[in-house]
Amino acid sequence: MFRSVATRLSACRGLASNAARKSLTIGLIPGDGIGKEVIPAGKQVLENLNSKHGLSFNFIDLYAGFQTFQETGKALPDETVKVLKEQCQGALFGAVQSPTTKVEGYSSPIVALRREMGLFANVRPVKSVEGGKGKPIDMVIVRENTEDLYIKIEKTYIDKATGTRVADATKRISEIATRRIATIALDIALKRLQTRGEATLTVTHKSNVLSQSDGLFREICKEVYESNKDKYGQIKYNEQIVDSMVYRLFREPQCFDVIVAPNLYGDILSDGAAALVGSLGVVPSANVGPEIVIGEPCHGSAPDIAGKGIANPIATIRSTALMLEFLGHNDAAQDIYRAVDANLREGAIKTPDLGGKASTQQVVDDVLSRL
Repeated sequence: MFRSVATRLSACRGLASNAARKSLTIGLIPGDGIGKEVIPAGKQVLENLNSKHGLSFNFIDLYAGFQTFQETGKALPDETVKVLKEQCQGALFGAVQSPTTKVEGYSSPIVALRREMGLFANVRPVKSVEGGKGKPIDMVIVRENTEDLYIKIEKTYIDKATGTRVADATKRISEIATRRIATIALDIALKRLQTRGEATLTVTHKSNVLSQSDGLFREICKEVYESNKDKYGQIKYNEQIVDSMVYRLFREPQCFDVIVAPNLYGDILSDGAAALVGSLGVVPSANVGPEIVIGEPCHGSAPDIAGKGIANPIATIRSTALMLEFLGHNDAAQDIYRAVDANLREGAIKTPDLGGKASTQQVVDDVLSRL
């Protein structure tokens, strides 16, 4: 389903050897809430891949999240990072329960993990199932994954003039990170051009207001495209202000192909785009870096349904396949995509978020039966 997404990246030299690697060590990080219910689904799928692919997997259980913070005082234990760096080629991350009010000492472990592991790109395909209702949707949102407001440099102080509290946050956009994310987005667009005959890159920003930060993002993306016309010249290049982008995304989703955006806008756009294909429970992502790929469903920890056994495992299963793609195992990934598509197309066994009554495990079993 998403085969054109996983391009080989020159920046990810450490991943190149994984294409030939038949034995993979995969870290499993359930996190919080329904993460504990959906990550086992990804593990089951990997364990049940047809033997024709010749793959074998070693799994390592790892910990991160708000519950881990409450139990150990650290949301992202050093041991988790150490094991990922030294032993794993890939990993699956579930969900994080992040409190909306400040908790002293706590910070999002997935944001920290992306920084620690150099996971500079978050690739989020959003695609409707062939034969579904409405106009077909087939886009890839490429989100810069390491900076913007997510560097989490904030402060709260008392304004001397008014005696009231003021909170400041630092938004960081760098040339290095922008050049890197523009390149992977253009490489994805190039792959789609080769397989589909056409491709468009849409750069999303708010440089009409944030002339320096978003202005730099816009400038560098255009520079990467213009300076590599011999490679990317057949890709159509567009720009879209983020607020009008949201409007057009819902009105004309079929008009978009590859979208590249700074961290915050990419997060918002990809979650919103999930509504176009039924549910956050079906949208996958891959966190891509030089040495490792971490599959991560786009949904959150969903505390309202945690423990009920009704969480949708499709996003995790697709994220598992996307991880395999970026590790060079495209055939195995395609088998997973076909099994998921068949489940969604028939629609007989689906979780409540898609209007069904099936349990998480019933959906997993149905997908496994189609592998």
